[in-house]
This record gives sequence, C-alpha cells and structure tokens, in this order.
Amino acid sequence: MGQRDRGALMGRLLLHRLGGLLTTLFLSSILIFGSLYLAPGSPENVLFGNRMPSPAVRAAVRHRLHLDQPLPVRYWDWLTGVLHGDLGTSMVTGQPVADRIGAGLATTVLLVLMTMVLVVVLGMGMGLAAALLPGRVDGAVSALTSVSVTVPPFVASTLLISVFAVKAGWFPASGIGDGLGGKLDGLVLPAVAMAVISCGFLARVTRNAVREQVEREHVQTALVRGLPRTTVLRSHVLRNAMPPIITAIGLLTAGTFASTLVVESAFAVPGIGQLTIQSVAQKDFPVVQAVALMLVAAFVLCNAASDLIQALVDPRLREAGSTS
Repeated sequence: MGQRDRGALMGRLLLHRLGGLLTTLFLSSILIFGSLYLAPGSPENVLFGNRMPSPAVRAAVRHRLHLDQPLPVRYWDWLTGVLHGDLGTSMVTGQPVADRIGAGLATTVLLVLMTMVLVVVLGMGMGLAAALLPGRVDGAVSALTSVSVTVPPFVASTLLISVFAVKAGWFPASGIGDGLGGKLDGLVLPAVAMAVISCGFLARVTRNAVREQVEREHVQTALVRGLPRTTVLRSHVLRNAMPPIITAIGLLTAGTFASTLVVESAFAVPGIGQLTIQSVAQKDFPVVQAVALMLVAAFVLCNAASDLIQALVDPRLREAGSTS
C-alpha cells in the first residue's frame, strides 16, 4: 500500500472518529442539560437561600435566568452559547463560567499528565518485567498489582497524606505552591494517589499482551534461529502487543480526569475537580454543566486518540477502521 493510500485511509478513519465524537458530545449535552434542570427543585432557589421572596421578585429572577422559557429553548440558547465559547455565568459568584474553569484547568491538566507519566512508566515497566521474567519476578509483580488495583484513590490519598506529608514532611498535605516548582511539588502526592490503581491495571494488560506474543510460534522460531532477543522483542513482540496497551492507556487517561473529582478535594488542589464538587454542593448549575461536558469531551477524545494511534501502529486496524 502506497503512502497516498495510507493517507486516504487515515483521513477516512479520522472523519469517522470525528463524526462519532460530535454525535457523542451532542447527545451528552442533551443529557447533561436536561438532567440538571429536570431535577427536583428550582435553580433560582440557589440565589434565594433560606429567604422567601415575593412572587414578583421570584418571577423577575426566573426571567433574568431565562427559566421562564421552555426547556428546548433554554437548551438551544445554552448550546449555541457553548459553540461560541460562552459557557454561561455562575449563579453563585456571577463570574463567567469560562473564567472559573480556566483558573483551575491548567492545574488539572498538569496533574493528569503527571499521573499518566507515572502510570505508563511504572505500569508498562512492571508488566514487561512480569512477562519477560517468569518466576519470582512475575509472582512479585502479580502480588503487587493485586493489591494496587483494590486501593481506591481516596484511600491512597489518606495514606499518602499521613505518611509522606504529616509524618515525613516531604510534601505539602494540601494546596500547591507558587510557580512551576511549587505546583509540581504540590501535585506529586495527588498524582501518585491516582496512579496507584491505574499502574496495577496497566501492568496486568501489558503482561498478558506481551506474554501472549512471546508464546507465539513465529516468535519462538525467530529466537531458535538465533535472532537477537532485543530485535525479536522490539519488532515482533512489542509492536504486536501495543494495541491493547494503547487502548488501556486511553481508557485510563479518560478515567484519570474523573478521578480528579475525588483527589483534588482530598488534597485541596485548586483544579476543576475541586471546583466541580463545590459547584455541586452550591447547586451552581452552569458550572456543573460546563465541567460535565468537558469531562465527556475528554473521555471521548482520549478514546479517539487511542484508536488513531492504534491505526498508526497496526495497519490491519487502520484498514478495518476505514471500512467500518
């Protein structure tokens, strides 16, 4: 297959994934918007609190928030605003939602990147060691991953704060410092807390995928013929084992964004995860809607990116995706 044909196949696959992305985001936006505004209670009660306003005041507030319009009209206004970059206005602070989210988005993205670096390096490293070194190493890695996959992020957060922040004093127990160095120092423990369970999962996927390829007949034949072990592992084992590993990394990256909701609150990290918990407690619907839509977008984008990377690694998947 020539370079032009491969480019055409990748283009069709990209358009296919883009169509699926837009469809998923559209359906998710309907679900997110409808579930919040159809929930018991009225959004303007957030502004009134325990006060009992007069019917005229309540009607004026509902008109200002466009709550007196039919739900489809409100949804269309919100959707068109989102498409133009207007995520609405916070019902609690009166700030634009984009400003509230933007303040913590960079921190959350940095936290996710740090977490996934740990997951890829440690998870794949342990999985490769277990697959290529059967016996004690495999048993030790299996025992370690069996424990790690059962530790939820909030439990890992509590243990890390107790040991490395309170007792050892190596890292701050909450918050982040100023500058890049202060942020990195404050995000080490949250990143480790989120990476614990993901490392175990990726190690298991890597071990099984690599072990399956090592046991294949053509790999054993290449080793018997005297081909260098590193060449066989790189060209025949790792390349064929990468698709399920890439899929796992994509799913874990998407899940890591969701894990920030718990871990950022535990460590008082000023990211969108902590903002979401606060907004849910305050019933700040516009902020919750925007963050929920961003989380869905992150999940879909991570899965689409893993599909495209797999297609680049394995031509068979590229050709299959172009005909689906």
